[in-house]
Amino acid sequence: MDYRIIQKEAFKVIGKVIKVSTKDEGHHREISEFWDKCNADGTSEKICAIDNRQNMLGISMELEDDKEQFSYMIAIEDVNNSAESGFDIREIPTANWAVFTSVGLMPYAIVNVLSRIYQEWFPATGFEQANAPMLEVYLPGNPSAQDYKCEVWVPIVKK
Repeated sequence: MDYRIIQKEAFKVIGKVIKVSTKDEGHHREISEFWDKCNADGTSEKICAIDNRQNMLGISMELEDDKEQFSYMIAIEDVNNSAESGFDIREIPTANWAVFTSVGLMPYAIVNVLSRIYQEWFPATGFEQANAPMLEVYLPGNPSAQDYKCEVWVPIVKK
């Protein structure tokens, strides 16, 4: 799998958060429904309007102690330290990230890349996932297109 490793300093994000279940892969359905709802009710547009130069992010974070739920956030990087009412703000810590490119129709292409990262890439490298959020970085383009590109940023540490 093609990837690059980068370090990024801590940064803030602003957007909307939900809790999703880790049971029976239910989070894939819940996250997809969350995106559909935010796109339909104008939430995604409002988040983008905070700073339309930023890429949309999908952020998996805050795994509960019982490991049965985690938070998922649709957001943008908050480079202006916004105090936009009605949206959540979180800080993403400084981390090293393995960055993978996903190509294809969303959400299927990104689910496929995530599966390959855990089944192929982690076992074949000297890395493991760090205790930090995982990012989906949605680049400009049509997420319904077969050639749509986005990125998956997985926080990593050496084993």
